[in-house]
Amino acid sequence: MEGQTKEYENWRWKPSQCNLPRFDAKKFLELMRGKTIAFIGDSVARNQMESMLCLLWQVEAPKNRGNKKMQRYFFRSTSTMVVRIWSSWLVHQTSEPIDFAPEGVVKLHLDAPDEHFMEFIPNFDVIVLSSGHWFAKQSVYVLNNEIVGGQLWWPDKSRPMKINNIEAFGISVETILTSIATHPNYTGLAILRSYSPDHYEGGAWNTGGSCTGKEKPLAPGELVENGFTDIMHKKQIAGFDRAIKKATDKSKLKLMDITESFGYRHDGHPGPYRSPDPNKLTKRGPNGKPPPQDCLHWCMPGPVDTWNELVLEIIRREICIQPKLFSMRWLCFHVQAACRHELRAVVTEKPTHQSFVIGKVTYSNET
Repeated sequence: MEGQTKEYENWRWKPSQCNLPRFDAKKFLELMRGKTIAFIGDSVARNQMESMLCLLWQVEAPKNRGNKKMQRYFFRSTSTMVVRIWSSWLVHQTSEPIDFAPEGVVKLHLDAPDEHFMEFIPNFDVIVLSSGHWFAKQSVYVLNNEIVGGQLWWPDKSRPMKINNIEAFGISVETILTSIATHPNYTGLAILRSYSPDHYEGGAWNTGGSCTGKEKPLAPGELVENGFTDIMHKKQIAGFDRAIKKATDKSKLKLMDITESFGYRHDGHPGPYRSPDPNKLTKRGPNGKPPPQDCLHWCMPGPVDTWNELVLEIIRREICIQPKLFSMRWLCFHVQAACRHELRAVVTEKPTHQSFVIGKVTYSNET
């Protein structure tokens, strides 16, 4: 992005007790030969899908076969398809009036998956799910056809609200994962990418929040807890755990937990540089007010590319565990025992030079 420092490109998330290889586009396409990976969810899902396309584009330009229902990119050499489907909340939504909620306000049926993508999932082999941030927007929550809560909407103060937006998020995660894991015609893999942290300081995205001037990851001890991110992550993990207990085939569900570790990457957002306008404002005005900022989505190249390295790693491991899923047992590789669990971040060491460890994760600017 024009005008922005590129220092953020020099830092990479590294496990300290095992190896996370760089993304190998040729290997990914070979692993996914004849198969389809779908990124489903909000704009952060789009962000990750675009990162995947950029990485794969290094070896082959795909053919765009998309339509209004979904974006589809076909890689001819291996008949691999990369798909993106928009779903703001991942559950069924309607604007029709329900009880005391009028027409026009979005109603979320928290106990029903979004049918707009569920009809397609038998065609997918790997699904990467992304949601959470839309639960800060206005909506009404419905369970068993009864209004139980709302966000930025609750006109009748005499009625108790049973569910807030955070609880609604956890329920939605359980609903969609359970629906996928118990789907009789889905035999693939569903990866839940955990809640993506934002880095707005001094306000929200629409109230003057800013992430300007961040040039390297936070060091241990510098991370400021974000209460909303923490509780959203907690509810998401709880929803995942409940879905696992209900799943008829638990091997269908995988958790890719990136929340805490990428909380350190306040340097990896577009900030005021998202707009392609060469005359865009990038500095505070005379009144001290910052220009419009994007401190939620991720720069490309940048931290989001690591998510796709993790996706590739998960797929590689599944070849060993579920050879029927990929029918490529011969590509099985040795994985160190220390690297077999999810890579979660807990600060344990102080920074040394230009490399520091976050639990089992190291940030380093080594090439």
